Amino acid sequence: MEVNKSFKPYVAPEQRIPEFTVKSILFGSLFGILFGSSTVYLALKAGLTVTASIPIAVIAITLGRKFLKTTILENNIIQTTGSAGESIAAGVVFTLPGFLFLSPGENGVSMGEGYFTYLTILILAAFGGMLGTLMMIPLRRSLIVKEHGTLPYPEGTACASVLQAGEKGGVFAQTAFSGMGIALVYALLQKVFHVIAEIPAFVTTQANKYWPSATTRAEITPEYLGVGYIIGPRISGVLVAGSVLAWWAMIPLLSTLVAPDTIALQLVKLGNLANLNTAGGYGNWDPQTHTFGNYADALYRAYIRQIGAGAVAAGGFITLIKTIPTIVSSFRESIGSLKDKGQGSVLRTEDDLSFKFVIIGSIGLILLTAFLPSTIIPGDNILQKLFIGILIVLFGFFFVTVSSRIVGLVGTSNNPISGMTIATLMGTCLIFTSIGWSGKFYEPLALVVGGMICIAASNAGGTSQDLKAGYIVGATPRLQQMALFIGAIVSSIAIGVIVQILDTPTPEMVQQGIKHAIGSDKYPAPQATLMATLARGILSFNLDWQFVMVGVFIAVTMELCGIKALAFAIGLYLPLSTTLPIFAGGAVKGYVDWRAERKGEKVQDDELGRGSLFATGLIAGGALTGVIVAILAVVLPGLMDAFNVEHSLTESLGIAGYHILGTAFFVAMMLMLYRLAVKK
Repeated sequence: MEVNKSFKPYVAPEQRIPEFTVKSILFGSLFGILFGSSTVYLALKAGLTVTASIPIAVIAITLGRKFLKTTILENNIIQTTGSAGESIAAGVVFTLPGFLFLSPGENGVSMGEGYFTYLTILILAAFGGMLGTLMMIPLRRSLIVKEHGTLPYPEGTACASVLQAGEKGGVFAQTAFSGMGIALVYALLQKVFHVIAEIPAFVTTQANKYWPSATTRAEITPEYLGVGYIIGPRISGVLVAGSVLAWWAMIPLLSTLVAPDTIALQLVKLGNLANLNTAGGYGNWDPQTHTFGNYADALYRAYIRQIGAGAVAAGGFITLIKTIPTIVSSFRESIGSLKDKGQGSVLRTEDDLSFKFVIIGSIGLILLTAFLPSTIIPGDNILQKLFIGILIVLFGFFFVTVSSRIVGLVGTSNNPISGMTIATLMGTCLIFTSIGWSGKFYEPLALVVGGMICIAASNAGGTSQDLKAGYIVGATPRLQQMALFIGAIVSSIAIGVIVQILDTPTPEMVQQGIKHAIGSDKYPAPQATLMATLARGILSFNLDWQFVMVGVFIAVTMELCGIKALAFAIGLYLPLSTTLPIFAGGAVKGYVDWRAERKGEKVQDDELGRGSLFATGLIAGGALTGVIVAILAVVLPGLMDAFNVEHSLTESLGIAGYHILGTAFFVAMMLMLYRLAVKK
């Protein structure tokens, strides 16, 4: 194989410095748990993730220089181990909560609810994470080394720059840490003391003659502001456009056309309302007056979410179709390069884990899937689960290859994981129906395949960026691969706990008969809901196709207009309260870039700009505080109420004044982000 002879890593192959040490693995595992937890929180709420490799690298070099006395290669192991948590968390949240939304069984409970347990989440997360790393072992030389000049792997290259800059000193971490600190204080004021309103809202009445039941809400959190800044004005604008169509156009229209009883019957059909004679549910149904307290929420649950699911499915599929040429060429080139492995003595920087390890590991995963009890992995018998295991490994190898090459070109944040998972799920369901496996019983099996492939493809994308960073700084691939396995297992242990805690309903939800916080407005889990909708629709033929098809053609319309359909579709599915503050962050980024262009300055669009680092800190600080508060609310429910000052503030300022106060805090945080971003 032709290796790039002209490239010289930062640490020469002949140098032997500390790398795979106890402290690097411990701190990497800790960061994996922290950033994995924040990713679970963010993905459940917004259906979005942001790469964690760069902030972990920034924190690693700061702590490493001051306290741990770590080398550049130890810092690389810290960020490699830690980044596995974020990648696996994304894959888990995008699919496994779908167990809650499958077809109801005879007892009226979802067929998959029995599998939404800590043990099943842990095993599927760990297996998927290990599969993603396993399949990347033979691909490293072809994708990272051979194509060093053609596949930039943007986050991996940026990580390498951070690690090298850390050796020379710098102020990267100071900016990221200040973002985390501001987010922590803001989130405590909002989520514990309730000085800042969580969701300021303005809703027109159903009787409004011009614009009935139009809803303007914004969940003004630091993590949404940070996400918006990082994804930029274009994507955040398309995202909010989908919500504008739903909440400012479709819902007001439907509220004048559809009778309240018809909406209530649709909610009963979807399981969001017990029956027409029971009060409550989404939209607060009143059986006496046959009206809703909030028509917008009722219509969103009854119709908009299904339209949005159709749009997301179509958007993901369109994205997949557009990348088919890349998929085919990358798969062919990667397979061709496997037999082209170099011979003779191996340098430290070319020392991978053996291909035998990949074969044995893959067989082991298949056998474990087959022989684990059916209470953990769904299936009637060992042969059925053996077939599932083989499907997972085959789909896994294909989509890991695809994922790795795509992130090499466009970065992890733009990896079409949803599209690949949709394709896997549809392919699995079609295989099932072709061999006579149709009906509700097979829905959990299909979701297991889709879930593990999503986790594997997501982890493969992150693994590729880590291996790229390692290649540039001169790491030992074998040690990085071992660190990734450790990171996958440790993070999976924590992710299962966080998912279960966040799924615990609040006392208000329990009163409304809601058993799971995931799937509610608190944690919509848009991607997982979509996966469950697809599995139900193909295997059980019980989907409201008329609403899904509206979404499909909205996505097609957007694509024909030259707009990225998937981003628009996610916005259509998500509430406006989520996308509006994300758009606010994108608007700040857009204004910063416009100002720089007007002054003839270089536009800072890389991950190492002050604005991006501060925004990353806002995401990490806000999301982690959200997780901590959620844990405290479950463990010490009474404690949270003791600090709540919302009642006294609303009494003195009025509800409108309280919402204005919260908005003022959010605007102040936007100004802080702007001032830091334009600072030289």
